[in-house]
Order: sequence, then C-alpha cells, then structure tokens
Amino acid sequence: MDQLVIAGKTFSSRLIVGTGKYSSPAVMVQAHEASGADMITVAVRRVNIADRTKESLLDYIDTGKYFLLPNTAGCYTADEAVRTARLGREAGLSNWVKLEVIGDERTLFPDNEELIAATRILVKDGFVVLPYTNDDPIACRKLEDAGAAAVMPLGAPIGSGLGIQNVNNIRIIREFAQVPVIVDAGVGTASDAALAMELGADGVLMNTAIAGAQDPVAMAEAMKLAVRAGRLAYRAGRIPRKAYATASSPVEGMVGK
Repeated sequence: MDQLVIAGKTFSSRLIVGTGKYSSPAVMVQAHEASGADMITVAVRRVNIADRTKESLLDYIDTGKYFLLPNTAGCYTADEAVRTARLGREAGLSNWVKLEVIGDERTLFPDNEELIAATRILVKDGFVVLPYTNDDPIACRKLEDAGAAAVMPLGAPIGSGLGIQNVNNIRIIREFAQVPVIVDAGVGTASDAALAMELGADGVLMNTAIAGAQDPVAMAEAMKLAVRAGRLAYRAGRIPRKAYATASSPVEGMVGK
C-alpha cells in the first residue's frame, strides 16, 4: 500500500483539503466526500471554541472520519502563531498544527525567520508541526532541522491558482528532504496537482481550487484522481526528455532493412 505517513501516522489519501470559501456547509461536506481526503485543515480562528453550544464549523466535519489539522492562518508573528496553536490544542482540536506565519499582507508569503522560530518552540512543546513555507530549499532544510514533521512549500501565492511556478525548486526540496514534502497553495486545477505529485511531492494541500470552482464537488473528485495519477506516474518513472524524435516501433527486421 502506497500510503502517506507523517510522524508515524498513516493516511490513505495524499490529498489534504480545507474548509474556507465554500458557498455553504452542505457544499463543503459534499466536496470533502468527493475528494477522498482523510485529513482536513481548519483555521483555529474560524472555530467557535469559546461557546461550544453555538454553531461551529466543526459541526459539519465528522472527526471520526477525518483527521483534523488546525492551522494558524492570519498570524503574522511567531508569538501569535504559537499562542493560536496552543489555544487550538487546549480546546481539544489537536496537537498537530499546520503552521502559518505570514510576512506580507498582500502576497501572503511566509515570514521564514518567524516560521522557523515558531517551529522550534512548538516542537519543544510537543506539537507535530507542518509549516507552510516558500519554495526555498534552504528554508525547508532549516525547518526540518528545527523538528518539522513535514515541509509544505507553496506552489504559488495562496488562492492565486497559478500552479507551480518554480518546478525545479520543488524537485530539489524533494530530493534533499528527509520528511514528507506537501505542496501547499497555488494549485488551480487538476493538472497542477498531478504535476506536484509527478515532481515527487508526497502530498498536496488545497482549498480555493476546490471551494472556488464553479462545481466544487466535481473539482474535488478531479483533484482526487489527479493526485492519484501523478503519484502513480512518479512511481512508474517517466521516460527521459529528448530533443529529437525516437521511433515507437523498431526498424530492425523490417522489409528492406
């Protein structure tokens, strides 16, 4: 079985999906089901943890079926991200965290210096940390050295749908990482997800590409199939690229040869 393993926990799907931007909770539930994902990320700040008697996003997620990955979306400093992660854990969400420390409000690019600092703190505090970072092999190495259970380089800015902008960097990150590599952010359509997997990524995390599609449920299924196809192609081993044509049928033994 070709399963995704992070920090000793096994997942049957290599697709991780989010919970934001859906037109309704009902559509979100259907999309999650169609995606085949078994890990769902949710912003701690979007969960009503102050009064659990009131409606909450968690009311629409079967935590017996899906593994919950809280995230620190909206945090701009290491201290803020650490407090948010701890708040989620104290509320009973999880000791896992998709760690986000944003450095720029317009591009939403990560602040890697703060991200690495927060990773060190949370790892020492017993968290399983999955940091969202730039497609920078050096930053990914430093995060791994800080104790990250996986590294999550962006394909393109969050919500942009541009697809993977720096193919070679993703390939380099995968080559040297000793932990799972999950492409996070920027995926726009199924071919982007397939490419990420063909480059050797261990998984893909997405939200807007599904939630913002004209038919989120159909797109969720497309992403499920793309991730599977890309992973299978990666394991199968593609043919080398060549500058010129190579005949599909051998000429040896043909009449007149």
